[in-house]
Amino acid sequence: MRALPAPGALVRPSRSWAADVAVFAGAAALLWLVVHLISGANVPWTVEQAPSTVSTDPANLPYYAARSLLRMFVALALSLGFTFVYATAAARLRRAEKVLIPLLDILQSVPILGFLSITITGFIALFPGSELGLECASIFAIFTSQAWNMTFAFYYSLISQPRELDEASRLLRLSRWLRFWRVDVPSGMIPLVWNGMMSFGGGWFFLTASEALSVNNHQFALPGIGAYVAAASDAGEMTNVLLAIAVMVVMVVGVNVLFWRPLTAWAERFRVEESEGAEAPRSFTLDVLRRSRVPRTIGRTLGRLVYPVDRVMAPFGVAEHPLRSSTVRRRAGDWLFGFTLGAAIGYGAYRVIRYISGSVGFGEVGHAFVLGLATFGRVAVVVVVATLIWVPVGVWIGLNPKISRLAQPIVQVLASFPANFLFPLFTALLLATGVSLNLGGIVLMALGSQWYILFNVIAGASAIPNDLREAAANLQLTRILWWRRLILPAIFSSYVTGGITAAGGAWNASIVAEIVTYNGTTLTATGLGAYIKDATSVGDTGRILIGVLIMSFYVVATNRFFWRRLYAISERRFSLS
Repeated sequence: MRALPAPGALVRPSRSWAADVAVFAGAAALLWLVVHLISGANVPWTVEQAPSTVSTDPANLPYYAARSLLRMFVALALSLGFTFVYATAAARLRRAEKVLIPLLDILQSVPILGFLSITITGFIALFPGSELGLECASIFAIFTSQAWNMTFAFYYSLISQPRELDEASRLLRLSRWLRFWRVDVPSGMIPLVWNGMMSFGGGWFFLTASEALSVNNHQFALPGIGAYVAAASDAGEMTNVLLAIAVMVVMVVGVNVLFWRPLTAWAERFRVEESEGAEAPRSFTLDVLRRSRVPRTIGRTLGRLVYPVDRVMAPFGVAEHPLRSSTVRRRAGDWLFGFTLGAAIGYGAYRVIRYISGSVGFGEVGHAFVLGLATFGRVAVVVVVATLIWVPVGVWIGLNPKISRLAQPIVQVLASFPANFLFPLFTALLLATGVSLNLGGIVLMALGSQWYILFNVIAGASAIPNDLREAAANLQLTRILWWRRLILPAIFSSYVTGGITAAGGAWNASIVAEIVTYNGTTLTATGLGAYIKDATSVGDTGRILIGVLIMSFYVVATNRFFWRRLYAISERRFSLS
């Protein structure tokens, strides 16, 4: 009798001509759509004649949605490349880490409008007379809402890599290139995919701010569903807002089914554990791709390029085998590095102080700092409430494969849906009830940031080795001991990652949550986000600089004195390696 394969065993699916046709037709349609959308972005355009809004004709919604989706995926690709380079440098280079990680804290804290106010002029100048400049500015804005979370996640996966993988890399004397692609990327694939999904949702949240631009007393609008919602909201066209929400739901569900769900199922192959889970995530799209010969043929063709590249990159050093240097030489290098860094920071601080004193004055700094306290209070409430609600839910989803199969698509859709599309409805509700935006802004900030905690907890819970779960079951731990001895230590690192990015996301969300507009009525909350958005709209560079610096100070200080200490505890006490 022929033995059946064990549950979860790798079984090569049978090839199907129907799958070949479906994959080929889908790839051809996708290629045609991308080419068509790119050609639509390269149209004549000038600052003087730039449209300040888009048409709210519902017939334009499919085209607008496709343009927005293309921007999102281009920004995601750029974020992935940035993540690989930046996170690897921070994790593997001792001196660089001392600069890159604090710098990443600052970059995460800089609001999207802070980047746009500086970069939009340069992007427009790169493509004179073409809309591509504004497209690049919009894509860069989306990139800034995606890249930092992915970089943090991959960096933490590198520095918390199991010791046996590091030892195997050393014993095999893998080159840095081979170690990155054969060890580092696979070991960090699961948190990278989950945080990439969350970052993609963060990009949706800032879609309106990146397509309907109000910078330096100029109004710009790009064809996109975010700009459509902004235009319909300003005009008080609630029916068109609801239509855009419906189209957005369809698009988010489609992206989840065709892209994220297959990717999360595929990433399970990189899970490292000694025993196997009872049920692995499944995806119909991934099953079709596995049954088709098209991906295999393309992979075999491209695979022939891998080995020559490996041979070329192999001589560039053996991974984690630095050259031995004397103590004097190492200390001299540290002193030189510290002096250079200190000189650069000192010169930058001198220029900033001189600029502020010559423009808005230092009295504005105190005012912005007090406004920052108000926003800090909202951020703290968001993080505490999101922790109490989503940690138990995330553990429940991550540890139960059947529940995960049902809940993950729902969670992915909720997290990916741009909550600021609901802002017009929420603003109308605030106007009807008379509730202040000072309180309502907390809800709006939570809609855009709470999912970071949930996604990281799900990823952390699902990554708990099955042998540890079985050991806890065999020991018959009580519910309290099960949480204290297994679950909380196992997810602690993932929670800290989610907490850092959720707090940073809440700060960034304040720029769209502390000023909301509907049908000509604007509600403003007291806070640093409203301060920065107002300064950006009128092109007040001095106030923009002060607002960005104060927000960066709050975020970096919180990370240094709270989140980093929590992460040090997780490394010291709860590391599985």
